[in-house]
Formats: sequence, structure tokens, C-alpha cells
Amino acid sequence: MEDEVDRLVAAWRRERPDLDVEPLEVLSRVSRLARHLDRARRLAFSEHSLEPWEFDVLTALRRAGSPYQLSPGQLLTQTLVTSGTMTNRIDRLAKKGLVERLPDPSDRRGVLVRLTDEGRDRADQALAGLLDQERAILAELSRAQRGELAGLLRQLTAPFDNIPG
Repeated sequence: MEDEVDRLVAAWRRERPDLDVEPLEVLSRVSRLARHLDRARRLAFSEHSLEPWEFDVLTALRRAGSPYQLSPGQLLTQTLVTSGTMTNRIDRLAKKGLVERLPDPSDRRGVLVRLTDEGRDRADQALAGLLDQERAILAELSRAQRGELAGLLRQLTAPFDNIPG
């Protein structure tokens, strides 16, 4: 089975036989797959009236376990945005009734962000929709192939995820 990347690589090999274009065979496919995944994510989230960033914040809170709350600093760490961006996101989610701010009992000046029941339900439904989309993307692979691919991708991404600072 041939794909667009095969055609792209063949053209570069013809036009630039002096270059080793082998990395394109993997990374161009990863890039194309990322675009398909982004579309699938947006579709899954839009069906639940969520933006991708809203899903990221809500699911960070959901993964925290009951009572589904984190400090803004913990949310920053999990979502990799600036404090100003996080403040804006919390404001917008609170306005929609998906999160609420509570005083932090261990820090008089601090706040905690807690998922509301509506926020938890929306996060759960959007996650189920996302997993349906992702299963469809992976449908051509056997369970063993998915496991092998996950391991190979982990090997590539782990060094980026474990950079200090």
C-alpha cells in the first residue's frame, strides 16, 4: 500500500539523490497523523461544546481524582501554559459553570480550582468521544502492532518529556 509520503520521498530521491531522506519516511507520517488526530480531537470536543484547551484543563482536574481540584500552579504544570493564560482559562471555564474557585485551606492567599458536576460530565463525555475517534484511527493495526508502535513512539518522545526545566 502506497501513501502520500511514499510519493514525496520518491520525488526527493529523484530530485536530490545526494540527500538521505529516510527521516521523512517516519516523521512526515507522524506529522500527517498528528493533523488527522487534531481534526478528530476537535470533532470529538465540538460534539460536547468544548475547545481543545477546555478539554485539557477539565481532564487535568478529572484525572486528579475526587474532589477533582488542583491549584492553578498544578494546572500550569499539567497543561504547559503561562500563568496569565491559565488565569484567563479558569475565568472562562468558571463563567461556563464547568469549574469553580475555592479558597485553599492550606494557604490563605491561595485558591483551588474544582471541577463542577457539569464540568465532570462534559469531560467524561468528551473523553469517551475522543477515544472512539482514536480507536477508528488505529483500527488498521492489531493489538500487538499498537503496542509496538506505542513503545517506539515512547522511545522517541521520552527524551523530550524528560528535559530538566
